[in-house]
Amino acid sequence: MKFASFDSKTVRDFALVIVTGLTSLVLVSCDAHLGEGSEQAALERKVSEQPEYVSDVPKLTEEMLSVKFWQEKIERDAERLRIDEIVALNTLSLTQDSYLHNLADFPEMLARQQVLELIDQVSRPASAPRYRLDGRVVSEQDYASLEAAVQRTAVPESVEVQWGMVVARASMRSYPTALRVLKSTDDRDLDRFQETGVFPGQRLAILHESADGEWWFAVNYHYAAWLPKRAVAVGERQQISAWHEQSHRVTVSGAQVRTNYNPEDPRTSEVVLDMGVSLPLLTAAEVGHNVNGQNPHASYIVSLPVRDAEGRLEFEPTLIGRGQDVTVGLLEYRPSLVLQQAFKFLGERYGWGHDYNGRDCTGFVGEVYKSFGILMPRNSGQQGKSDFAPTKRFAVDDHVARAEALGELQVGDLIYIPGHVMMFIGEVDGEPYVIHDVTGLSYYQSDESFYKGTLSGVSITPLTPLYLNKEKSFVDGIYAIKTII
Repeated sequence: MKFASFDSKTVRDFALVIVTGLTSLVLVSCDAHLGEGSEQAALERKVSEQPEYVSDVPKLTEEMLSVKFWQEKIERDAERLRIDEIVALNTLSLTQDSYLHNLADFPEMLARQQVLELIDQVSRPASAPRYRLDGRVVSEQDYASLEAAVQRTAVPESVEVQWGMVVARASMRSYPTALRVLKSTDDRDLDRFQETGVFPGQRLAILHESADGEWWFAVNYHYAAWLPKRAVAVGERQQISAWHEQSHRVTVSGAQVRTNYNPEDPRTSEVVLDMGVSLPLLTAAEVGHNVNGQNPHASYIVSLPVRDAEGRLEFEPTLIGRGQDVTVGLLEYRPSLVLQQAFKFLGERYGWGHDYNGRDCTGFVGEVYKSFGILMPRNSGQQGKSDFAPTKRFAVDDHVARAEALGELQVGDLIYIPGHVMMFIGEVDGEPYVIHDVTGLSYYQSDESFYKGTLSGVSITPLTPLYLNKEKSFVDGIYAIKTII
């Protein structure tokens, strides 16, 4: 074996590097034992080097962005409703609430007029101008084309209901179109044709088809609007009901999770599942020890709805890794876990009607409570007017009653103002704080100037400093508070 040769100077230089390194190592080691005072000084230097937290949200500190900060303030963290009580609550809501649809008892046939009334609730021209993304006004000709796509004249006198299931996260729309329409050219985030989102496993009563054959008009448990056929599989009512009635299930408790990658079938590969999605559990005894080329021992095996080549409903065994944020059954409904679920969305971008792969204010609270199995109407106005939970209501000038109610808030209470809902998370120095999915931020500053900022996401804010406009505060706008017990 041949070795490289070095001159004496190179050897001396190399030795010097080694000795210097060893000396530095000894000094560092010695410094680690210099005593507690030196350790404290080093810690203080490290803390002082951290950048200061800066926010335009009044009365907010960085520690308030931690769920533990609020969980530690809970005085009584007891279970509020058992699972059987939640089932009873949902049954009552689905039976009596005019804003919810009990698809288990939905009729097999509807009259033409009933279907048209549902379509007319969403497919109608706006009373004010609407704009395309390029700034052009949505014209009468545009609306005429949209009306042609709806093809009301094709609705028969008696409509036989078809049944389907959502197989992929998708949007329900005002019209059968993906066209984005704005209220103003300055407000590009809010697509006014976006109604809500649908998620895998939701059952649908399908009532009508668009002229181009690409969209269904359908009813889910809390909405009726248009959705793309590619996100729906058509099946038999009994088949769908049997899937929903399976009791051994897994619930998505994370903000979003994905099914495992499947190189064999893209229909089940990395499917997005939002909080509250519930899927039946299978076992290896039923499906074997090889699911899509993977051993299922470290995953949950779920029955996932998929769409075949003809658009028909099938169910495929699919894996969700046990490292993902899912729960067998439902989460126990108690205050600390309500906070835990809400904070999983903290910082998520606001998405009007579940746009932007996110959610809006009611989508946010709806998904949080769905992870406990609790269902509620879709829109804030519907929720606020509904009696699905014990509700305190306030007259416009009833300031005393509002002040008393704010002093009696419980963690998880829902606070309603026009067009918006917030969730109470606790108090600091008498100030109530809320978590909410919100677009704007307005309040009076110390110099009495009116500040208008942007949030556009799930945020923590105090309640009392915020304003709807220069004349009306959030507190003055409260018309209902709900406690879900």
